[in-house]
Amino acid sequence: MSENVVLEVKHLKKYFPIKAGILLKTKGYVKAVDDISFQVRKKETLALVGESGCGKSTTGRTILRLYDSTEGEVIFKGINILDISKGQFRKMRRDLQMIFQDPFSSLNPRMTVKELLIEPLLTHKLATRKEAVEIAGEMIEKVGLSRDQLKLYPHEFSGGQRQRISIARALIVKPEVVILDEAVSALDVSIQSQILNLLIQLQEEFELTYIFISHDLNVVKHISDRLGVMYLGQMMELADTTDLYENPLHPYTKALLSAIPSLDMKEKRERIILQGDVPDPSNPPSGCPFRLRCPYAFERCASEKPAFQETGTNHWVACHLYNETEN
Repeated sequence: MSENVVLEVKHLKKYFPIKAGILLKTKGYVKAVDDISFQVRKKETLALVGESGCGKSTTGRTILRLYDSTEGEVIFKGINILDISKGQFRKMRRDLQMIFQDPFSSLNPRMTVKELLIEPLLTHKLATRKEAVEIAGEMIEKVGLSRDQLKLYPHEFSGGQRQRISIARALIVKPEVVILDEAVSALDVSIQSQILNLLIQLQEEFELTYIFISHDLNVVKHISDRLGVMYLGQMMELADTTDLYENPLHPYTKALLSAIPSLDMKEKRERIILQGDVPDPSNPPSGCPFRLRCPYAFERCASEKPAFQETGTNHWVACHLYNETEN
């Protein structure tokens, strides 16, 4: 693994069993994440995008062991963190944090903001209680709130303010990697931009690495350095954000980008309407997972899964249109 890579995901799979009958026997599996690999570089923001149900949130939660993986590896600091004991992983948990979509459900309503912020410091034995209170005061100011608000409870804040508290709680232990799971999707557009700017500012200050999970391509364009497009649990395309927006290769990526509204009246963008629905992840199609909705699908797409390979500098795609010379 390169020195510039802080986290590497190798052939990650997460299958959820489908149980039926009186004895609840396993009848099949929902293939939520189906063999994906990627690397995350130090101090970058890697975004994962795709339609609802594509597996992007499951990917984030499996990386942090909120779900048990079915197969694969997640390499962090030279260790496969999916293959160590819960006790060993608990010691590394400080360096891997997550911010969720709904801050209200992720914040204990019975605890004040002060208690919410000092708890992780005390749990990881990073400070005395007196030191933790001072650190909490400094952190609450960094996210745009005041020390006076430390005495308040989560229900006394707006949605945007609660998300600022969630950000403060995640960053107070000084992690290396933060996974943001639809962290701004529940907020008003004006508040979204404020939170995104805050995340960018804090990333620079604390030298953070982000995995930013979202369905909103306008949002990820603003914050990401690289962009991975997922479909039916698999990675379709991965490239530098500017490159992917200007030169999308996969037909699914092209369709997603064509749906972004443009305020530029001079810009003519042909909308690509995909036919059909997303297939059932418990019974995915053979070959390419996108072939049933792809306007360019041909015979090979049904019989052979396309390799996820580099077609340009740091531009990866899984499509037979770009690897027809393969045997």
